[in-house]
Amino acid sequence: MAANGQLDGALSKFLVLAENYPQLRSNEEYMRLQDELSGTENRIGVARKRYNDAIQEYNTFILQFPNNIWAGMAGFKENSAYFAASESARTVPSVKF
Repeated sequence: MAANGQLDGALSKFLVLAENYPQLRSNEEYMRLQDELSGTENRIGVARKRYNDAIQEYNTFILQFPNNIWAGMAGFKENSAYFAASESARTVPSVKF
């Protein structure tokens, strides 16, 4: 989760840099980097969903009868550490051309 926060900060700095230097947008390396960042964001989104699904499945499993009896005896507790994207990561950055 900390790494995702660092990535969000780096991406926002990158977008500001791209706005200040319009000639970068036409650069082939910049375009490749932008594609790679888009792919990375997609992979993070998929991993976030899988993580949250696994927590939901775990919580459902330990709360069902008779699993709840064994889970209570073994010390398993409901996990509420769902991963949520920050508000800044959810907003689409505005880019002026």
